[in-house]
Amino acid sequence: MSDGKERHIVHVDMDAFFAAIEQRDDPALKGRPVIIGADPKGGRGRGVVSTCSYEARKYGVKSAMPISEAWRRCPAGVFLPPDFKKYEAASGAIRSVFYEFTPDIEQISIDEAFLDITRSSHLFGGPFETCKKIKARVKEVTGLTCSVGMAPTKLAAKIASDLEKPDGLVLVKAGDLNSFLGPLDILKIWGLGPKTAQALRERGINTIGELAGCGARELSFLGKAGPELRASARGVDPREVKEGNGIKSVGNEITFETDTSDERTVKESLLALCDKVSSRLRAQGLKGRTITLKIRLEGFLTYTRAVTLAFATNFTDVINEHALELYRAFEKDNKKIRLLGVKVSALMPADLKESLFEDKNDTRRENTHKAIEAIREKFGKGAIYRAGGRKEI
Repeated sequence: MSDGKERHIVHVDMDAFFAAIEQRDDPALKGRPVIIGADPKGGRGRGVVSTCSYEARKYGVKSAMPISEAWRRCPAGVFLPPDFKKYEAASGAIRSVFYEFTPDIEQISIDEAFLDITRSSHLFGGPFETCKKIKARVKEVTGLTCSVGMAPTKLAAKIASDLEKPDGLVLVKAGDLNSFLGPLDILKIWGLGPKTAQALRERGINTIGELAGCGARELSFLGKAGPELRASARGVDPREVKEGNGIKSVGNEITFETDTSDERTVKESLLALCDKVSSRLRAQGLKGRTITLKIRLEGFLTYTRAVTLAFATNFTDVINEHALELYRAFEKDNKKIRLLGVKVSALMPADLKESLFEDKNDTRRENTHKAIEAIREKFGKGAIYRAGGRKEI
């Protein structure tokens, strides 16, 4: 805050969000290791873990782990496909709770957000009481627990929220900021990756406090990142909580059961992916201008190609048309495809008009999408799918 008042930045992180929703909705899953992600196919699955319950984490299962490895570690786990429509509905309900406490909200993913309660905490009994009430209200509305960290900076608040999961509450006062950060491992710094951490460790720098004590010359090997990391380690983080929709992109991926070079399979999969992305964009009232195609070839070589449109869209056929163009222009060097992904970014509200002139094709597309959505809403998402598209993505 520019007036010199101590900031109260809160980071709210939902606990094992997807898995917790499944356990909430099916009491038989409570206390069991629940793993959300691709079908493990008895240890032969080729996708990854999206998230997992804390019971599954005791077996060493974690997000982004190959699903085959998760099955080997926890064959008795309950493996479920993600239900993004249900998760996004829960995320929207949680966001509504946040607005009960402050207008200053920065949603950074479907299951976490920053809140600035500096101006509003006095209305709820002070910063500590406000944090407790946020946790209680989220639980009341959704039946889910969250972990909360509060500190004078975004970096420290995010670190604090992670220290006592699940259902944690950690508060850091301004006067305690450096003593809080000092003993922690350098990897706790948001944005500091494994390679940078390894380079620092090779120089005997393992904790945030040790990094904070370094001179500029000692960190010169990091280039421009050196001064920024040192400032973060010293508790310097002037970033404000920025309001607005924190969703940066909407995308979906498919990992094939076996690497493929079959053009029909690829085209069907791309159409199904574009349809899924379109549905998620529309459910969130969004459209986007940039379409990105992700291709992973055999041998795990991964590439992305993107195109930015003149006008934003959330229509399946438009997204698919450009994704296909990107695919056809991509040189595969006769290698088979392991994974395909489609993402739409540069998002904006779906009702934002970018042109004074109405496109009759867009009107027809809009009516078609609404008809499809009405059928899926009434009879289920498998009731109708686009010709030439795979049913299951």
